[in-house]
Amino acid sequence: MSNLPLKIVIVDDEMPARNRLRDLLQDCKEELPLEVVGEASNGLEALALLQSCPADIALLDIRMPEMDGLELAQHLHKLSAPPAIIFTTAYDTHAIQAFEVHAIDYLLKPIRQARLLEALTRVGTATLPQQQETVLRQLRPRPRTHLSVHERGRIRLIPASDVVYLRAELKYVTIRTHEKEYLLEESLTRLEEEFGEHFVRIHRSCLVAKDRIAGFEKTPEENGETHWVVLLTGVEEKLPVSRRQLHIVRELGRG
Repeated sequence: MSNLPLKIVIVDDEMPARNRLRDLLQDCKEELPLEVVGEASNGLEALALLQSCPADIALLDIRMPEMDGLELAQHLHKLSAPPAIIFTTAYDTHAIQAFEVHAIDYLLKPIRQARLLEALTRVGTATLPQQQETVLRQLRPRPRTHLSVHERGRIRLIPASDVVYLRAELKYVTIRTHEKEYLLEESLTRLEEEFGEHFVRIHRSCLVAKDRIAGFEKTPEENGETHWVVLLTGVEEKLPVSRRQLHIVRELGRG
């Protein structure tokens, strides 16, 4: 391990827990060079912090408001230099699963200094491999609250509730909100598996948010036939419904 101090970020929604970790880390300094470079009370704050202040290790609580530790870990893998992750929590239901994702370690509160030092010592140069994202999704069966994209060299979070539709184009998926479009490097099929409760497939390459559907209408084609299109709230575009998906017109009762 390098003689340079390990840069550590503490992420926990409870200030006493953050203070406890900071005190324990201070005690660990006697045996391991380290530096606490920042704290955050939820995943949203932590992602913003880690983009401006890179760290070697993130101590992540699992249950937090706004964005929990498991979802945060999914977004962190998109950083150019993601931190190694040590989950910290008062709940043991994720313990075995956390090891399955090869998190550096899993610390059950109340955390002991010796156990924390052991976890920190194991870090080395390990980070969160991208292939662990699949297992992180399995750990957190609920859909993410946000999607994350690269924009101007940073990670931008887009609330899932703001998405009007998702459309596959070549190797990207276009995210459409009322304001603009973003490019996402994820599979439309996987997005449908995750967000299927809130989106409906209208075409093999397009998912539409159910609560953004204003209605359906028939549009004439050049050959004299007609096809169905989806009308969307807040967006002027009318998206075609494939013949295979025409059942949604009846199922949603808009036609």
